[in-house]
Amino acid sequence: MSENIKNAATESAQNAAGAAEAVTHDMTAEAVNEPVQADAGVYTHTFKKPFEYAGETYTTLTFDFEKMTGRDMVSIETEMQMNNEYCLAPEVSRSFQAKMAAKAAGIGSDVLDAMPIKDFNRITNAARSFLIDTGY
Repeated sequence: MSENIKNAATESAQNAAGAAEAVTHDMTAEAVNEPVQADAGVYTHTFKKPFEYAGETYTTLTFDFEKMTGRDMVSIETEMQMNNEYCLAPEVSRSFQAKMAAKAAGIGSDVLDAMPIKDFNRITNAARSFLIDTGY
């Protein structure tokens, strides 16, 4: 009976190891192009189709989250309060993340708000990941 338990435990461990290996080696092109570069704190977004807004055409934007300071975080909160927006948890607030990303890229938040949703989501996801990675 103990032999059956050992065999079952060994088989279970092998299946788990095989599943982990399958997950790590089965990366799609989209998974490789994840927006988060947490170790660098910098995310460069490349638009599939050039984005035009207010006479400017954007093909790539670089978001340098590492250069941001506490003053930037406070100014984002102040800006939101002036617009009657309140953020209890920046890591779940798309508005906060969008304003943070805009500040990190040196563009107005109106530019980010006008982007196609796929681009907007990838960029705000990078901001959220940076917040979480820095312990927010």
